[in-house]
Amino acid sequence: MIDNVAVETAPEVPLWNDPAHPVSTRVSALIKAMTVEEKIAQLYGVWVGASDEGGDVAPHQHDMEEAVDLDLLVPTGLGQLTRPFGTAPVDPALGALSLLRTQARIASANRFGIPAVAHEECLAGFAAWGATAYPVPLSWGATFDPDLVHRMAAAIGRDMRSVGVHQGLAPVLDVVRDARWGRVEETIGEDPYLVGTIGTAYVRGLEGAGIVATLKHFVGYSASRAGRNLAPAPMGPRERADVLLPPFEMAVREGGARSVMASYTDTDGVPAAADETLLTGLLRETWGFDGTVVADYFGIAFLKTLHDIAADWAGAAGAALGAGVDVELPTVKTFGAPLAEAVAAGRVPEEVIDRALRRVLTQKAGLGLLDRDWDPVPSALDGADLDDPEALRGRIDLDGPENRELARAVAEEAVVLLSNDGTLPLGRPRRIALVGPNADEPTAVLGCYSFPQHIGVHHPGTPLGIDLPTLRSTLAAEFPDAELTVVRGTGVDDGDVSGIPEAVRAARGADVVLAVLGDRAGLFGRGTSGEGCDAESLSLPGAQQQLLDALLDTGKPVVTVLLAGRPYALGRAARESAAIVQSFFPGVEGTAALAAVLGGRTNPSGRLPVSVPRGPGAQPTTYLGARLAHASEVSNIDPTPAFGFGHGLTYTTFEWSDLVLDGEEAPTDGEFRLALTVRNTGARHGTEVVQLYLHDPVASVVQPVQRLIGYTRVPLAAGEERRLRVTVPADLAAFTGRDGHRVVEPGDLELRFAASSTDPRLTATVTLTGPERRVDHTRRLHADFGREGAADA
Repeated sequence: MIDNVAVETAPEVPLWNDPAHPVSTRVSALIKAMTVEEKIAQLYGVWVGASDEGGDVAPHQHDMEEAVDLDLLVPTGLGQLTRPFGTAPVDPALGALSLLRTQARIASANRFGIPAVAHEECLAGFAAWGATAYPVPLSWGATFDPDLVHRMAAAIGRDMRSVGVHQGLAPVLDVVRDARWGRVEETIGEDPYLVGTIGTAYVRGLEGAGIVATLKHFVGYSASRAGRNLAPAPMGPRERADVLLPPFEMAVREGGARSVMASYTDTDGVPAAADETLLTGLLRETWGFDGTVVADYFGIAFLKTLHDIAADWAGAAGAALGAGVDVELPTVKTFGAPLAEAVAAGRVPEEVIDRALRRVLTQKAGLGLLDRDWDPVPSALDGADLDDPEALRGRIDLDGPENRELARAVAEEAVVLLSNDGTLPLGRPRRIALVGPNADEPTAVLGCYSFPQHIGVHHPGTPLGIDLPTLRSTLAAEFPDAELTVVRGTGVDDGDVSGIPEAVRAARGADVVLAVLGDRAGLFGRGTSGEGCDAESLSLPGAQQQLLDALLDTGKPVVTVLLAGRPYALGRAARESAAIVQSFFPGVEGTAALAAVLGGRTNPSGRLPVSVPRGPGAQPTTYLGARLAHASEVSNIDPTPAFGFGHGLTYTTFEWSDLVLDGEEAPTDGEFRLALTVRNTGARHGTEVVQLYLHDPVASVVQPVQRLIGYTRVPLAAGEERRLRVTVPADLAAFTGRDGHRVVEPGDLELRFAASSTDPRLTATVTLTGPERRVDHTRRLHADFGREGAADA
């Protein structure tokens, strides 16, 4: 026995900090130890901006909210940090240093050592200064390539995680219902299956990189009346169930998304942020979602200020929490003192707080933020001298060669050739007239959630942070021997026609005219596309149609090139253009991708994710309509598109043949097996996109004339053919019946293999037999496109 010797023992590790215990046990112990104020502190974020000197973040002064004092908040803890990189231009390395110092401060200030979840926008790339701006989601849809989108999302996620970000506010899974809506550029398209498959691929990529993907906007935002931002969504329950919900269902079930953002909109008088049947009944109890539901920015306060269903902030907080919203974003408002006071007064049960808290802490545990060895230093700063901030400047490259190569691949696959009389590819023109407001504009390739358009416009003296070659420069490189005459002609939306005569003179002196038109992305009226930039009609903005018509009048071949965030009616140009090339805000490598397509180095393979209207006023309309939504003798308005959903040409030709059906009948719980051959009959390599549509001639409720149920990209060398074997489960014929349940009904169906919604190639008539069958969220969601080996001519 040794007397009088002090023996040091290691401090006991609190249960919640010990990863050896089950997460549920750790979270329960932590909740039990917390005060009400500490619990509530985990349920809100604070909007901050990282310091460009590497110091602590500073609260963002937003005109919709009062200033926040971090010193007063952090002793009770903090749930989230809102957009530390996406609030002001900051060098990525110094932003990462600022974030880690703030995280260390937050963790040391609260009793339990819990850091915050840092979230950022990542709709078209990590929305940070100097980060790659990838094509917008509408371009993702145009690729019809989930594997490529998965790779892109993984790259975005890796960049975010490397600097200390945990959560990304993407993807947008809203299905386009009215192309006048400003946020069409943020969507993947007008078909729920395309949106679901591409969106789920993005979720998998982001989640695989360790970033919490956030599905938005749940649900109905895109169905607003007249395409106006935040307007009520007058849809019925069947449209909601069969058109708007399936992409979210797929991303939850197959993508593993860990967060969902409640929509701003109200449906039939019930705001999504206060809809318990949606956020708890459907999302959690039916689909089994166990992640967090976050509010769209200021969405809980909007229950009082815009929706008028709450008399005060506490009422708004209680309504959202009761419905199933767990986290208030972007900053503390209703979930702060008003919520604490409501709990004390008995207006909000503490059990509701605990329910949301359990989800938040479970997610933090999954991110390692409760572990005793949590380290605020992100991987990008491993080994760096954190005491010398200036030495860190420029250390982190978020726009490296691998990112640019991936951005180029997405941009190239997303280019859609709408029409072509043989003018494209251009070959070796001697004189090119490059005309239009987007011909020599660097930011014409960027969407509204890209950092330069979202944040950079507020800092006009700051460099863009990324290289944005204009179409003028990439065409000069593509056609070095051509004489390139560049004339703006008119602005995107200024209505100025004074430059049109000069444009006409340039066109008359050229061999070919490239009319580069479209949009300028912005927010809340600062652009012609983007959040809060809704359109009265689908005419080209400003005087662009006048410019285009004047160019056509010259008789010279006019190639119309669109850099836009939505489809536009092109008037006579839809018929008279020598060619039309559509690109939806294709990102940093977009002009290089366009030059490669125009010159013929790249064979276009993009397909339309949204229909291009024939006229500007026949809205709302999509291909996904019932018989009476299409042209008919009972209305003088013809909504037939100029170019339908799924349309896109290439520089080669394809022949589809030899459709074989293994059996014409299958039970309502069975499947059909078919095979067809696709052959490249042209002289160069190309990619065909085989689309499968279902037509249900007779159903118990009105159905769309057809809807997409499957697709596959088929790359083929000249003369090569491939045999596709396709399995189609009967579940894909399911729809919401009269009693509100999803059913598969017996009866005849048509399975249409098509090059677009307006170009069916091969059709099989099949019959489902047996009793009507009820299905649920566990039904089969996909047709299987198997392939046999390729055969040469």
